[in-house]
Amino acid sequence: MILIALGGNLPHRSGQPADTLKRALGELERQGVEIREVSAFYETPAWPDPADPAFVNAVAAVKTSLQPVELLMLLHGVETDFGRLRSAANAARTLDLDLLDYDGRVMTEPQLTLPHPRMATRSFVLVPLRDVAPGWRHPVTGQGLAELLAALPDRDIPKKLP
Repeated sequence: MILIALGGNLPHRSGQPADTLKRALGELERQGVEIREVSAFYETPAWPDPADPAFVNAVAAVKTSLQPVELLMLLHGVETDFGRLRSAANAARTLDLDLLDYDGRVMTEPQLTLPHPRMATRSFVLVPLRDVAPGWRHPVTGQGLAELLAALPDRDIPKKLP
């Protein structure tokens, strides 16, 4: 299973962040990435500056013939097309697309580390991931989602959007 995290907290000409996520999924499909399933959308307070607008986050299970680094390059291209400016780490952004897991592969290359190195500590990834892959286990640690979520502080749990 190939898993992609989606997020954004700034409006784009395509609309508010939730609209941008939906349109980005459409653009991925247009470029040959089959969207198999998409989680609910969740609202998460911005970090490290909670004064920034809240993020909208989701996870999609996809299918593609692209190899991991090729898929990552496609994701970065879509981010750019949707106005993503890469500035400071954790800065507000129109769109963020992260490759979380690619069929359980474990790899470390200059451009890409799989599974995503910080996904296990991010409730805004784990909660929507539970929607699309409830039985997912971390390829390195073997931990399941329930175990990973239990290790996170309660204050970090994102709110499901209607």
